[in-house]
Amino acid sequence: MTELAATAPGPRAGRFGRALVERGADILPVTTVALLVIVIWYAAAYLLNTPQAAEQLARKGITDPGFSQLMTEAFTQRRPVLPTPDQVVVEIVTSSTERPVGNVRNLITHVIATAQSTLAGFVLGSLLGLGLAIGMAALRPLERGVLPWIVASQTVPILAIAPMVVVVLGNLGFTGLLPKAVISMYLCFFPVAIGMTKGLRSADPLHMDLMHSYNATPLQVFLKLRLPAALPYLFASLKVAIAAALVGAIVGELPTGGQAGLGTRLLAGSYYGQTTQIWAALIAASLLSALLVQAVALAERIVVRRSGGAR
Repeated sequence: MTELAATAPGPRAGRFGRALVERGADILPVTTVALLVIVIWYAAAYLLNTPQAAEQLARKGITDPGFSQLMTEAFTQRRPVLPTPDQVVVEIVTSSTERPVGNVRNLITHVIATAQSTLAGFVLGSLLGLGLAIGMAALRPLERGVLPWIVASQTVPILAIAPMVVVVLGNLGFTGLLPKAVISMYLCFFPVAIGMTKGLRSADPLHMDLMHSYNATPLQVFLKLRLPAALPYLFASLKVAIAAALVGAIVGELPTGGQAGLGTRLLAGSYYGQTTQIWAALIAASLLSALLVQAVALAERIVVRRSGGAR
């Protein structure tokens, strides 16, 4: 009996084992989907690049290539219709390490420029959305007057608005970061305004009555009841907003004619038919978006923990 007790796993080992199982359950679906995407990507690259590869082999006198030879040629095109994942990875690594950061041919330079525009637009858009949400939650007439225009603003294509913003601000003497930040702000204020308005009205009515029975001021009700209740809505909206801000920053870089930014990188790649460069910029934008969303999620955990939440 004593020997069995000595060899039995303790509570700490059991918790560690359960944590490993839960971690594996989280990682397995993501890994499976990633592998499936890579397989589909390679298959699509083979199908799209095969005609060009067959034509190039025919010019070399090879009119009846085998499958492996045709696949090798399709996966090693200098300007493929669809680059393979390994070509995109090589392009990302090469363009990030061959030249120093600050050089216009360095991919990290473009990532930093887009990140700056994204964060500036995100801050401006979040402040605008919060201000509108607080006003609409406090005053119903303001909501009835402003909300339809907020919704209508999002029906206008951002590609139509971006050149106008750049031209107007350029004539006023504002160039560089500000026009891109304004375009980014235009996209990201909407989810914050809508989500935060809903969150500020999500407080329990019984708790509201209790605060009123204690003769709490509107500011006390806002700080002690409405704002804590709105935190989940706020951070959910911020995650959407920062992803939208990145899209706005990239779109804002297209008509500015700047020298840096992922939008500029995409435009240059399309001009010169560098599809691998285009895909590398797209993957870099996706990674940047994921990093920014995770930063907001980290801020959410810190704020919720300090406010007494369980997360």
